[in-house]
Amino acid sequence: MELLRLFSLHRGSQLTLVSLRLNKLDEALESLKNQERSTATMLLESQILYRLGRMDACLDIYQKLQNLSVDSLEVNFVAGLVGAGRSSEVQGVLEALKVKPSSSFELAYNTACSLIERNNYVDAEQLLLSARRVGQESLMEDNWADDDIENELAPIAVQLAYVQQQLGNTQEAVKAYLDMIKQNLDDEPSLAIATNNLISLRGLKEVSDSLKKLDRLIEKGEGGQFRLAGALESKLSVKQKEAVYVNRALLLVHANKIDQARELVTALVGMFPESATPVLLQAAVLVRENKAGRAEEVLGQFAGKFPDKSKVFLLARAQVAAAAGHFQVAAESLSKIPDIQHMPATVATIVALKERLGDIDGAEVVLDNAIKWWSNAMTEDNKLTIIMQEAASFKLKHGRQKEALRLFEELVKNNSNVDALVGLVTTAAHVNVEKAEAYEKKLKSLPGLKGINVDDLEATSGAKPAENGSRLVNIEGHDESKNKDKTKKKRKRKPRYPKGFDPAHPGPPPDPERWLPKRERSTFRPKRKDKRAAHVRGSQGAVSRDKQEAGNSDGPARSSGADNVDTKATHSKSSQASSSKAASQNTGGSKSKKKSRK
Repeated sequence: MELLRLFSLHRGSQLTLVSLRLNKLDEALESLKNQERSTATMLLESQILYRLGRMDACLDIYQKLQNLSVDSLEVNFVAGLVGAGRSSEVQGVLEALKVKPSSSFELAYNTACSLIERNNYVDAEQLLLSARRVGQESLMEDNWADDDIENELAPIAVQLAYVQQQLGNTQEAVKAYLDMIKQNLDDEPSLAIATNNLISLRGLKEVSDSLKKLDRLIEKGEGGQFRLAGALESKLSVKQKEAVYVNRALLLVHANKIDQARELVTALVGMFPESATPVLLQAAVLVRENKAGRAEEVLGQFAGKFPDKSKVFLLARAQVAAAAGHFQVAAESLSKIPDIQHMPATVATIVALKERLGDIDGAEVVLDNAIKWWSNAMTEDNKLTIIMQEAASFKLKHGRQKEALRLFEELVKNNSNVDALVGLVTTAAHVNVEKAEAYEKKLKSLPGLKGINVDDLEATSGAKPAENGSRLVNIEGHDESKNKDKTKKKRKRKPRYPKGFDPAHPGPPPDPERWLPKRERSTFRPKRKDKRAAHVRGSQGAVSRDKQEAGNSDGPARSSGADNVDTKATHSKSSQASSSKAASQNTGGSKSKKKSRK
């Protein structure tokens, strides 16, 4: 997921145009063309261009105003340089304007942003701490309230948390983000960025909760268009908006909400036409839908449409195609990237893909082109030796010994490489044995092998089976009796029996299932269920009316002997009749009835 950092503070004159207040920046910029060119209109135009993300045009105006005494020009100038990705020029501009970074907390903050852009997080942290201290002192002198001071310095707090995150202090960063969110400050951009960065730290943990937090920042307007909630749409930069949308799209994909992800990604391609990330997300959604062919087509179209960004699209296309088993498309995509086309890793990947396709000739052409390119390359870190050695091994593997021999000879001639000399001897052994023996003499002998007779070693090494095939006999002819004397006899220990156990009369063997649970033993029988419980109807303790009446009528009279037996039989029959009667009453509401057994 993408992290967000707050961009530099941009201060200037009060914007009074109605279209600018309504965030209609294009209309505001058009209205300025009809006005007289002055310092105020130029400053206003620079602010509009800054909010539109047209940093180069914004910087052109600041360079024209550089010789004029304009308030806060250095703050806005540094902010524009950071936004344009020209942070390396910040120090030179400050020296030209003869201003120190710590002269104001806004300038210190913007200079720290330039250091962050150059991955100098340690110095950036120190400058941010200085900016917070200077800001607190200056705002307290102006009698600002404590809440207003916290809101004004909120960007510095978020930026400090971002620096801690980049330095690997994850717990400190999480604590700072959570404190910002709990305070619920009025600075909506800082609060939104803290939320976004906290979600990026979580990653794929608590995806549903992260989606809920991002859904509060994004809303769907009329016509199905997405926009940021509240003042975020006008206060966040283009890069910051894109990062929020991209993170939400990633969470939707991981939450398997493909329909919503497809809708958002399709809108992002139109909202950020100059960015490659929405296109990559669109391809990722298509891959998740098992439409790898369509993803390859989309990436290929954008690679042709934006040649300056084709490297990213072609790399993604090669990855998608290779994962889908489309090795030809993957190899073609990698071959179209001039920057890395002849690098060892790219060459090895293309050769492997060609081998998968069975195109050995094509793989050989790739290796030959790489050798030719590196032969003419004027670079310090030349990879010609690596490419030639891999090419020679490839040719030898596929039975092209003569070409492999030629490459190994060039390697040995230009470089005193032992591996190349070994490869040359191995290859020459297939083509020309005399040449192989000649090159073999150039190999240095291994230490410790001078006193060994190779012929005797070949005659005595190994073992041969005996005639009866029962065991192996060493052909060196060592005396077996000596070997037997050397081996020590092992003492046989008497087995230890439990106390009171007689091995002569061991008794019955123990139960082999004694360690198993009872339910897993073969002798286990589950308890039978009480069938009488099936005849009980109604709530617990209920008695039918017929049974109760029959019991009351027979209660006072008692008899003995046969009469008593007859009475019990009568009671059981009456209870059966009453229970069946009650059952028919209880199920009277249902359509089907069970027949009684005769």
